[in-house]
Amino acid sequence: MQKTNFLSAWKNDVPASLVVFLIAVPLCLGIALASGAPLFSGMIAGMVGGLIIGALSNSHTSVSGPAAGLTAVVLVSIQQSGSFQAFLLAVVLAGIFQIALGYARAGTIADFFPNSVIKGMLTAIGIIIILKQIPHALGYDKDAEGDLSFFEPGGANTFSSLWDSFTLFIHPGATAVTLTALAILLIWERPAVRRKVGMIPGALVAVIVSVLINEIFKYIGAPWIIRPEHLVSIPVAGNLQEFFGQFMLPDFSQWNNPAVYQIALTICAVASIETLLCIEAVDKVDPLKRVTNPNKELKAQGVGNLVSGLLGGLPVTSVVVRSTANLNAGARTKWSAILHGALIFICVLLIPSVLNLIPLAALAAVLLLVGYKLAKLSIFREMWQRGKYQWWPFIITVVAVVFTDLLTGVAIGMGVSIFAILRSNMKNAYYFHQEEYHEGDLIRIELSQEVSFLNKASIKLHP
Repeated sequence: MQKTNFLSAWKNDVPASLVVFLIAVPLCLGIALASGAPLFSGMIAGMVGGLIIGALSNSHTSVSGPAAGLTAVVLVSIQQSGSFQAFLLAVVLAGIFQIALGYARAGTIADFFPNSVIKGMLTAIGIIIILKQIPHALGYDKDAEGDLSFFEPGGANTFSSLWDSFTLFIHPGATAVTLTALAILLIWERPAVRRKVGMIPGALVAVIVSVLINEIFKYIGAPWIIRPEHLVSIPVAGNLQEFFGQFMLPDFSQWNNPAVYQIALTICAVASIETLLCIEAVDKVDPLKRVTNPNKELKAQGVGNLVSGLLGGLPVTSVVVRSTANLNAGARTKWSAILHGALIFICVLLIPSVLNLIPLAALAAVLLLVGYKLAKLSIFREMWQRGKYQWWPFIITVVAVVFTDLLTGVAIGMGVSIFAILRSNMKNAYYFHQEEYHEGDLIRIELSQEVSFLNKASIKLHP
């Protein structure tokens, strides 16, 4: 395992933090919108995920923030608790429960996630990103950014939104921005170009060019102008008092409300599982092969949720999309996550109106490239070559995650993987040898090292 530090990796971490920051802003806003929470609560969660969890985390490359997997939980929980402030108390309690899980060493559950399921989850996330971002790339922003579930509000689903974006609405300006941004990103991927541009990230250049293109559309009065509803939309405060007024405290008078504790336990369970899945996945694709301590990560996530709830933010987890984007952008240390949180805070405080000029189509181009890198055909080929006991859990996890949601899909993949392991053990743990003997046939059974009671039925069925 190689070691690194900020002084040796700053050339990678600073550009990576810019890329993650650009991706995180619309995701934070979109998840807050889909959760029925104030938009600024998503930004608070993004800041906390970077500054607090980034500093405390044992992971070098994972990035935390509001998670799409908690959207439905948050939406229902706000209604059940009676108010958003009461829900914030549940977030605080969930953080305390997570800290307790960390000290109880519950993070060791991460060691039981099969590699085929983790690879299937990552590949599925890549496919989902592509399917979900194509409508945004074409200017069809009906579904909120950050929604990763197959079924969408209003009876729609991923495929119906994709169909509508092609048949009902293709915005020429947004499409032009997407194609231009993709071209810049692909040019930046070339080693010769990378050597010349140094620390300047292609995503930042793509976003700046996209903003300039839309400003040109506005200047010449072209019908291709991208309207505000298709741009980033951060709440703009007129002064410092208004800015800090967007933070809010939990309603501590609800401490005796049973619903608050039920919600807290639900958030704790879902957030902890998503975090453990994410760090396991990110560790497997870390080029430096570093390993995260899951118990320390649970403690860091618990502190993050405690602080986020106290400030008026959404629950936070380690997030696959931002973490893999961080790795793909070349991040080497946790400073990338910390800096992305600092950028969210500084830009939301000082230049929110500038951020609101960014077309969602430009950010869709960035995410499309992230999705492609997660779901390359070479990954399918690699898993196929590993044999059926790796292939079937992998492909079923991919399909299940795409057509349901992250946790449901992984649970299905885990079930298939356990069945595959049992099936493999039943077949390969013993060998029969039939030999001639003076009073008849002698049957000798050789048992391999991993034989167990699981092989009993198969041995009994042998003729």
